[in-house]
Formats: sequence, C-alpha cells, structure tokens
Amino acid sequence: MHISEGVLSAPILTGGAVLSLAGCAIGLKKMDYDHIMSVAMFGSAFFVASLIHVPAGIGSVHLLLGGLMGLILGWSAFPAILVALLLQTVFFQYGGLLVLGVNGVNIAGPAVLCGFLFRNGILENGRKQLICAFCAGFFALGFSAIGMAFSLWLSDQNFFKTAALLVIGHLPVMVIEGLVTMVVVRFLAKVQPDILTFSTSTKSG
Repeated sequence: MHISEGVLSAPILTGGAVLSLAGCAIGLKKMDYDHIMSVAMFGSAFFVASLIHVPAGIGSVHLLLGGLMGLILGWSAFPAILVALLLQTVFFQYGGLLVLGVNGVNIAGPAVLCGFLFRNGILENGRKQLICAFCAGFFALGFSAIGMAFSLWLSDQNFFKTAALLVIGHLPVMVIEGLVTMVVVRFLAKVQPDILTFSTSTKSG
C-alpha cells in the first residue's frame, strides 16, 4: 500500500501533501484530547498491522485496519495514520518522506469515509453490525488500493497495468481485512461497547 519514492509526479506529490495536511488539521481540530490514548492505541495497531507486508512491485500488499480506525476514531484517524506512516518511513524506509502525503491521503481518506458510511450500523446488534463492520474494513482497503492505483495512473499512464494488478492483488486481503474488522468490532461490542460510540460522542465525529 505504500508507494515508493521516485515514482509519482510532482503535481501528485504536491496535491497529496496538501490534502494530507488538510485532513490532519481537521482531525486535530476535532480530536477530543481526553481520548488521546485511544487514538494512540489504534495508531499503534495500524503501525504494527501494516508492518507485515508483501512487496508488490512499486507498492506493497498488507492489512491496514483503516476501516476499524475510521469507525472508532472518525476524523482523528487521519493524524493517527499519518504519524504511523511517518514513523514507518523514518525507521523502516517504507514509502518515503516525499510520498508521505499521497500515502497518507490514500489510506486515511478511505478510513474516514468508511467510518462515516458504516458508523451507525455498528451500533446495532446482530447481523447488521457484522455486515457494516465487514464492509468498513473491506471497502476502506479497497478504496485505498484504488487511490494508490489512481495516483500512479495520474503520474504516468504507462503504470495502468501495474496499477490494475495492485488493485487485483488486494482483493483477497480486502476480504481478510473485512473479517478482522468484523471480529474486532464484535469483540468490542461485548467487552467495551462505549468505545464504539467514541467518534459520535466526542468532537472527532
């Protein structure tokens, strides 16, 4: 999911940086700092989950937990993900500083979007909760893969085949991501249901 350095064009890099800064600013503004530890915990979960990756040409395939973060954190997922990506870049050379903005918006943007789309559904009990949790994980990763492919295509249309293969390569991981999100949401609903209303009961929604 991390796009490597030296691949994207300057306009795409600039646009990604601007959008990431805007998303991070909104997330910080809406964040309830009484819950900063929860934001840090989910940011750490993202950091660890996305370390286990399979290189795929100029990108990589791995779990993100973006849908889960969007469901729980709302806009606060943006700064949490961006900080985790920055640390991965500094310590493990995943992605790069120049592509940090593009990687950030491709991952955090779909996380926040799916959080808004499926948030109310996970507050229900039974099948609807499971379906909405699965969809949040599945589509957040899918939209991230499409965003990555679109970034590559906008930079150079010769990347079309590579971008298409990256999206196809993410399909089985999208299913796994959906199942993981479903299991975690179900578990949280049983042991700590209040956390499912975090993004609706604080400024981060």
